[in-house]
Amino acid sequence: MDAEAQHTERDRSSHPVVSEEISDTQGAEGRSRFALVARAADWLPGGRITLTVLFCLFSLLLLTRFVIQPFQIPSGSMEPGLRIGDRVLVNKLAYRFGAEPRRGDVVVFDGTGYFGDADYIKRVVGVGGDHVVCCDRQGRIEVNGRSVDESTFLYPGNEPSEVRFDVAVPEGTLFVLGDHRGDSSDSRDHLGSPGGGMIPVDDVIGRADWIAWPLGHWTGIERADGYARVPAAAGPLLPAPLPALTGLPGQARRDEPVPGRQTATNGRKTVDGVHG
Repeated sequence: MDAEAQHTERDRSSHPVVSEEISDTQGAEGRSRFALVARAADWLPGGRITLTVLFCLFSLLLLTRFVIQPFQIPSGSMEPGLRIGDRVLVNKLAYRFGAEPRRGDVVVFDGTGYFGDADYIKRVVGVGGDHVVCCDRQGRIEVNGRSVDESTFLYPGNEPSEVRFDVAVPEGTLFVLGDHRGDSSDSRDHLGSPGGGMIPVDDVIGRADWIAWPLGHWTGIERADGYARVPAAAGPLLPAPLPALTGLPGQARRDEPVPGRQTATNGRKTVDGVHG
């Protein structure tokens, strides 16, 4: 009995020793990290203030590189929702984990090789497999046989399009339009160009989710409800014939500026890209 009691006492007494060893190890690691920060602060001019500023800048760099990036709106192509001078925050993770752009999303994309050497912001009208037509008998854009009500975001007084088109959107690409149809260089202007005016999904930088500046215009950017009601494409579509680039009867074709070429429009100069 005495031997058993002695063993038990030794077993019990051994646990605090282990706990103390773990505590000492953790404490040493903590002191080591603190000492490293202290040495870095001593080495830098300005000490801890400089170190804090550098840490914040590094965090901001990571944030804008992988998560959220601001862009400035330089033209009226997305009015009335997005105005000249607005700064939008683009969610760069929106399409990174299997999700893809949806009809009605407002996206920023790299237009190099398709629109021009700049980034653009437009609304997604058609996705891969869609059949997009302008226009139905009421003058509305039609996607997969469903007419779309764009009255909630279309620029007042604009027609859905002054250009007739009938396009099949290839898989992996997007058909995009500006909300200010009379002042937007978009997929309609490049139907006869390489790529047919379609934007590769891989060139999409992200989804514009918020207007961050000016503060009085701060708001979220919602997906257009009209496109949420469009049915999925019925199946693979045959390539559509080359779309006609003629205007509707009685309407003139607009002259659109493109990045790298500034064109006078109503007495002013516009460039239809976005600035990061």
